[in-house]
Amino acid sequence: MAENGDFTFAQQQGNGKGRNGLARIQTNKAKNGICHDDSGPSVKAQTIDELHSLQKKKSAPTTPIKGSQGPFASPTLSEEDRQRQQLQSISASLASLTRETGPKVVKGDPAKKPETPKVAHVSHHYFTPNLSISDSALKFTHILYNLSPAELYEQAIKYEHGSFITSSGALATLSGAKAGRSPRDKRVVRDETTEDELWWGKGSPNIEMDEHTFLVNRERAVDYLNSLDKVFVNDQFLNWDPEHRIKVRIVSARAYHSLFMHNMCIRPTPEELEDFGTPDFTIYNAGQFPCNRYTHYMTSSTSIDLNLARKEMVILGTQYAGEMKKGLFSVMHYLMPKRQILSLHSGCNMGKDGDVALFFGLSGTGKTTLSTDHNRLLIGDDEHCWSENGVSNIEGGCYAKCIDLSREKEPDIWNAIKFGTVLENVVFDEHTREVDYSDKSVTENTRASYPIEFIPNAKLPCVGPHPKNVILLACDAFGVLPPVSKLSLAQTMYHFISGYTALVAGTEDGIKEPTATFSACFGAAFIMLHPTKYAAMLAEKMQKHGATGWLVNTGWSGGSYGLGNRIKLTYTRKIIDAIHSGALLKANYKKTEVFGLDSPTEIEGVPSEILDPVNTWSDKKAYKDTLLKLAGLFKKNFEGFVNYKIGKDNKLTEEILAAGPIF
Repeated sequence: MAENGDFTFAQQQGNGKGRNGLARIQTNKAKNGICHDDSGPSVKAQTIDELHSLQKKKSAPTTPIKGSQGPFASPTLSEEDRQRQQLQSISASLASLTRETGPKVVKGDPAKKPETPKVAHVSHHYFTPNLSISDSALKFTHILYNLSPAELYEQAIKYEHGSFITSSGALATLSGAKAGRSPRDKRVVRDETTEDELWWGKGSPNIEMDEHTFLVNRERAVDYLNSLDKVFVNDQFLNWDPEHRIKVRIVSARAYHSLFMHNMCIRPTPEELEDFGTPDFTIYNAGQFPCNRYTHYMTSSTSIDLNLARKEMVILGTQYAGEMKKGLFSVMHYLMPKRQILSLHSGCNMGKDGDVALFFGLSGTGKTTLSTDHNRLLIGDDEHCWSENGVSNIEGGCYAKCIDLSREKEPDIWNAIKFGTVLENVVFDEHTREVDYSDKSVTENTRASYPIEFIPNAKLPCVGPHPKNVILLACDAFGVLPPVSKLSLAQTMYHFISGYTALVAGTEDGIKEPTATFSACFGAAFIMLHPTKYAAMLAEKMQKHGATGWLVNTGWSGGSYGLGNRIKLTYTRKIIDAIHSGALLKANYKKTEVFGLDSPTEIEGVPSEILDPVNTWSDKKAYKDTLLKLAGLFKKNFEGFVNYKIGKDNKLTEEILAAGPIF
């Protein structure tokens, strides 16, 4: 044993014992003179803290952008000066308007800096009065700035109850009492500008508030954020088109919210971050803190407030992360049309030959399924812009529904749920951490947020040429719309403004009946201008760039829900393939009654008898009655848009009305 370099008990020397009366242990060296005791060189540390500090190396310094005009980008600035200017900008964002001062801010996690930070109060352009000093002026607010997913995981797991790592590596978290958006609590400041520009009144998603009430809520949010030891700050972009991108700053109290926005917005490079400067729009997410229900315009403890003049958004009383995503989408619906850019609530993909298709559709119509095609590149799943440069994704990530998710049905989404992904309100096994996507215990609205590059066939950067096809998806549970119809420009505008689908109502006393749902522009909750303005822009761009409009029914055939059957997904995919290839442009068409839609008589791989829905109904009278019922619902819904004038002579309005059902 000794010859192999192992430890052996030594023969007792002298009195046979070492100190304390214990037998000596002698190390015998191997023949090569090396002792195999499994020890390595000593670490270069004297304490545990020093050892931990050696574990992490500092990030490589970023490279200044030569010739840039941004306040952080001057090549003459030292790294210290850049940091100071960055902190000044954040302090100004968090400034209290009543005290006219921003907080003392310092970068870093307060848990890692128990001593008083050796950073002076940053100077800024706000005047600091000698009165109305609050406790927040006596402390530092630590800024956790553009943290990486790994750092945000640590923050969430350490400090946020209900945050766990799942078996796939995703971060599971909870959004609190609100597991969805609160559209009745979303408000927009009505001022001299927005008074005339925005869509107000019946049917509009824009609920008004005044400037004073907004400032009250802003002060409440800022005071709450400044009272915390630390806040998370994300500086990111919207819109992949560099010519029209928007700089956004998100200030939040939760690591979950910071990671969510890291995924959903476009992530800047280190060089772009140096040149970021002042944001174009700022979100103050104080969702853990309620609004004051005695404040004017408040109807609950939740309020999501937009001030387009101040370029700010305030969130109080809800921790649901989707409010930030959709709030910014509303902002883009206002800002982009002012630049003659059409903002769209749609999916978008591109073929190998560069042909781009837009997919519009409400929940349950198959928008995600049909826009995600292994034979085509995904530009984006939800929000886009159509400018003179072509189409571009607004976001840097995807926000997918997870209820009943399976590897077989949605392999791309399933595989995207890995390290870096946020899983909202899902249920998982407490031991294995495997997620049960069928479990609705918390909510049916379970979600996954992940960067778009987690999708294998994502097109990066997320831009493409002008769309060739505009596909409007409707799940018609009444069973009277054709599986596919080619639309004129006026029909495209009519059905785009209508935004129709039919939801299957719950069973009550054995009765199952579909319910028509209309959402203007297929996203009424987010649009800011009157729907006809977006429709007119869509028609103009389609006409200019030669795009074709299509209405695709992914719903029922042979009868309404409960009598007929849902159109097979394989048939719908064949229809979409024929649209992409251009084969449907060469097909023969016949016009349907009442709605006046041009329906093809033949499509390869699709039974011809189902292309005209009347053929699939055994009871022709029931078909006609149901057709007239749906047409009446369309007409009633469109009454709210009849009196809105489009064009100087109102001719366009008349054309759109004529494109609707006639009976």
